[in-house]
Amino acid sequence: MDAMQISLSGLDVEWKRLQVIAQNLANMNSTRMEDGSVFQPLRLVSGPAVGFGELIASGGAMPDTPVGVRVLSLETVDNPTRTAYEPDHPHADENGVVLYPNVDHAAEMTLMIKTSRIYEANLTALSLAQQMYSRAIEIGQ
Repeated sequence: MDAMQISLSGLDVEWKRLQVIAQNLANMNSTRMEDGSVFQPLRLVSGPAVGFGELIASGGAMPDTPVGVRVLSLETVDNPTRTAYEPDHPHADENGVVLYPNVDHAAEMTLMIKTSRIYEANLTALSLAQQMYSRAIEIGQ
């Protein structure tokens, strides 16, 4: 069942990445968050479930079976805010300037498509693993 667990871990990570992308897109025109700050776009960082440091700590012994991927962190994208001259906006400063998060719509959509394709690939791998295991059971009977 290792192949299925690996695919499931990939599905979980990519689903979380899609949620972060959707949050970035939903807040690209938000001028304020609940705490009054400007929204900071986020990026989900993922990697192998067993990190390099863990391998070194274990004396370099590789795990017996592959273990998939996991979310390593959720980091803010270090983009400066974009400004717009909107003197009638309720969040405008004394010069009539409103601060918006600097979310690159095209980059977010590109990342969303890439993430969706990775998610689909994991679904396909999961389906194939299920078919192989089912077939192996049939052959064994």
